[in-house]
Amino acid sequence: MRSSRSTARVNKKITARPRSFAVSPSFIAKLRTNESADWSRATSASIYKRFKDACKNVPAYRHFLERLGVDMSTVRSAKEVANIPPISKVNYLRVHPWDKLCKAGELAEVPLVLTATSGSTGQPFYIPRTDEVHDASMVFHRLFIERSGLNPAKPTLVVVAFGMGVWIGGLLTYEAFRRISEEGWPLSIITPGVNKKEIFEALTHVGPAYEQVILCGYPPFVKDLIDDAPEHGVNWKHWDMRIVCAAEAFSEHFREYLMQKTGMKDPYRSVMNIYGSAELGTMATETPLSILLRRLALKHEALYSKLFSEAHRLPTLAQFIPDFVSFEAGMEGKVYATGGTALPFIRYDIGDQGDVFTYADAEQMCKEVGISLAPEVKRAGIEDTVMQLPFVYLYERADLSTKLYGAIIYPEHVKIGLQNPALEKIITGRFTMTTEHDAQHNEYLEINVELQRGIKDGEPIRAALVESIIKSLSASSGEYQNNRINMGDRVTPHIIFWPHEHPKYFNPSIKQKWVIRS
Repeated sequence: MRSSRSTARVNKKITARPRSFAVSPSFIAKLRTNESADWSRATSASIYKRFKDACKNVPAYRHFLERLGVDMSTVRSAKEVANIPPISKVNYLRVHPWDKLCKAGELAEVPLVLTATSGSTGQPFYIPRTDEVHDASMVFHRLFIERSGLNPAKPTLVVVAFGMGVWIGGLLTYEAFRRISEEGWPLSIITPGVNKKEIFEALTHVGPAYEQVILCGYPPFVKDLIDDAPEHGVNWKHWDMRIVCAAEAFSEHFREYLMQKTGMKDPYRSVMNIYGSAELGTMATETPLSILLRRLALKHEALYSKLFSEAHRLPTLAQFIPDFVSFEAGMEGKVYATGGTALPFIRYDIGDQGDVFTYADAEQMCKEVGISLAPEVKRAGIEDTVMQLPFVYLYERADLSTKLYGAIIYPEHVKIGLQNPALEKIITGRFTMTTEHDAQHNEYLEINVELQRGIKDGEPIRAALVESIIKSLSASSGEYQNNRINMGDRVTPHIIFWPHEHPKYFNPSIKQKWVIRS
């Protein structure tokens, strides 16, 4: 016999999904009318509000503050948010029981979706989210589609080619575009993930019925699809194309390549790159204005130096909405993010390097190097898209991991592949890996491997080494394994053997650098 308690749970009425503030007309209007100073105040106010909520409702966060000797009552206003200690995976997420990191009661009372992220250890960590995260993503995607020049009266197919499953990219993109459809822009959505065969079959069979296509995926995979299309009888120029990317940065040359191959004409409205994470969803996106600033910086060295901290690396430049996720510049070039729903993140050290500046800052930096931003905006034809939202720019973490078709590749997992008794007489186990691109812009994983002293040639073990690394990566990363199944040799590592203690990668007098950025 069922207990009365279990019966009560079964019979508990689930209310309809509440309409999020993010989709209200007044909020959308605010995005267009708020000025730079308004968003600066909103950033601090949002962090403060989330801090107070976490103090009240998250047991682990209260314990975190107590452990550091922080009296939460001393943070009395939005002006004092800089006094709140930042959290990280090390000092917070891995210290407390998972359920205590979540708001009290929400696991039982609120509909949630879980996403997994591997983090720096490769061990999965699960983040619950409410529909607010989906609605926030919808707003960013809606702004893109409204600015894109696509016609809502024409049939539009959205191809979600991000990884589906426990990873956030595919499902969140689907939810965003589904909500856009519910709000009055009819879209057809298909979710083949990173399965090329299904993508090209869909485009062959149903594609001719559509006039517009939005292709969403990891930058290198999107490029593969564009390059491989002729072999499958698919001509991207048959449609009015738009592209949404995420998970890694790309150059303006790459953007131009995508445009040229697909017939897209407008560099500011045709391709959007998203800055997102498993923890917080869609955190910020490129906008026509951020793309313009990035391209102006590439043309004007003085502006580049003003906007970006590192002269030899081109960051992703995006705009964020503080009501969803707020960013601050942290210590030593770190960026702190505040957001989250069922599992809040307060001043979270997300692991990326970069900085934050306001719209007013951007105008001033341009002015200081003799550039007037307003005429540049008019010349680019994007006056109707400009919002005075704050900016965040990101250099992806430099020495922790690299990415291959959206899958995070950690040194620890490559090390396991090299720690093979059959190989130890030939190689030392030291390596340096990087993601490179060939002359056709195809992405590949390069692993530079050190030979044992006195060994001149590693060719006899090349095949066995590659097989061992693939086995380790497939066992450690579900996303890599999924890509391996669907993309085959595209994700096979390229091995380069180097003499023992070669100074380029294996100088014994310095700490081994396992990852380098190309």
